[in-house]
Amino acid sequence: MSRLHTLTGSSLLTVLCLLVTAPATPAQPTTVRNVLLISVDDLNDWVGCLGGHPQAQTPAIDALAERGMLFVNAHCQAPVCNPSRASLLTGRYPHATGIYFLAPGYESAPALKDVRTLPERFADEGYEVMGVGKIFHNRGNQVFAKVGTYGGTMGGFGPQPKTKISQPHGHPLWDWGAFPESDQQMPDYRVASWAVTRLKQSFDKPFFLAVGFWRPHVPMFAPRKWFDLHPRAQVTLPAVITNDNGDISRYAWDLTNLNHVSPTHKWVKQAQQWEHAVQSYLASTSFVDHQIGRVLAALDDSPCRNNTVIVLFADHGFHLGEKERWAKRTLWEDGTRVPLIVVDPARPGGQVCRKPAELIDIFPTLLALNGLPADAGQQGQSLAPLLDDPQTDSWKHPALTSFGPGNYAVRTERYRYIHYNDGSEEFYDHTTDAHEWHNLIAEGKALPEQLAATLAQHRTHLPRHPHALLPGRSTGHNAFEAAETGREKTLP
Repeated sequence: MSRLHTLTGSSLLTVLCLLVTAPATPAQPTTVRNVLLISVDDLNDWVGCLGGHPQAQTPAIDALAERGMLFVNAHCQAPVCNPSRASLLTGRYPHATGIYFLAPGYESAPALKDVRTLPERFADEGYEVMGVGKIFHNRGNQVFAKVGTYGGTMGGFGPQPKTKISQPHGHPLWDWGAFPESDQQMPDYRVASWAVTRLKQSFDKPFFLAVGFWRPHVPMFAPRKWFDLHPRAQVTLPAVITNDNGDISRYAWDLTNLNHVSPTHKWVKQAQQWEHAVQSYLASTSFVDHQIGRVLAALDDSPCRNNTVIVLFADHGFHLGEKERWAKRTLWEDGTRVPLIVVDPARPGGQVCRKPAELIDIFPTLLALNGLPADAGQQGQSLAPLLDDPQTDSWKHPALTSFGPGNYAVRTERYRYIHYNDGSEEFYDHTTDAHEWHNLIAEGKALPEQLAATLAQHRTHLPRHPHALLPGRSTGHNAFEAAETGREKTLP
């Protein structure tokens, strides 16, 4: 029996929502608190508070950052949906489970057979567990139905027009433009509405509510009013340089370009769609930000505002022409950097942390903030020490991202180091090269002694015994195979 079951329904409800006290001492969480977990699909750092794009309009996310801690150097564990979410929700790295790409699902991984996922763990502790939209990838969301309530996908990536708007060829999801007519037709509107309804209810135990939004994932559709916020003629394109990929290995290029389903940067430019695609991403982001704002407003209107821990994250980054790439599936900053905000009502807001943080840290952080026993098998770190002191020197953990066995990025406070399975490497200094335009260890370049020692230190964080790639059919499997063999595979 969990410790929450020792309280009566009426006394517990009082503890949950009605008792407002002075902020607790940091590192001493209240006994029982609610959790609101907000997931955004494919959202990179193009939000106002992160400054990834000068025209981003995300007032709800920005206001949330002011209420808590904004981690400006946060990174995913895999630059694609399934492995990123599996890692976050189980507390295990992709290189520990073999889930590197869109298949298989976490439930098929032998290494995760007896692992309790994040919602299961909170259900075990006596929480009312609820989820809606995209939290896990695909069938994994049924976990919510097993241990609590799942509101459904609400339409997933739909709706879609009868004829593609902007990219006539390629994958059905790869499209962008103003569609449909109203917010109410969008799945994310329904996701937010379901969550709002739940937040208006009363519960006789603490709740764990996970709300998963689909945009700005392709198709980058949103109603016209969101496009009007970002006029196409005034859109600022991402900063790029000519021959950006001239100092990377052929393997690195193959891994991020062969057998992918996204359009090539060459096609986007020739079709004169770059400004339109950027406009669509900004519009989709503004739209989903508004839906997030609806959920937060419902929480604020409830008696649970001051007793709910909020975490907002995106599952990975996204390229919109940077490094001549579109979509995710890279180990560069644009592919791995994500928004991560933690709001703890017991701690002051308006805080910013520049230490590297990982999505895999969310699970142990939520356990720690709610006074729950840690899971010794988890590989992430509780962010509680950074919530207490965002500049603490005791934080020595880099952010580690995988894209197939042998392909890793190590991100520290200043540097990004990338190691590929063929042995090629990249090294970037973000104090002088925020766009990662200049590979410091490109072929023929020699490093000063002190920088060479720093590089050697980054190499020590590479996994020594990575799990083999589990079999499956996915874009990632195809790209990985093509990079390994040096030839492009014909997609089925």
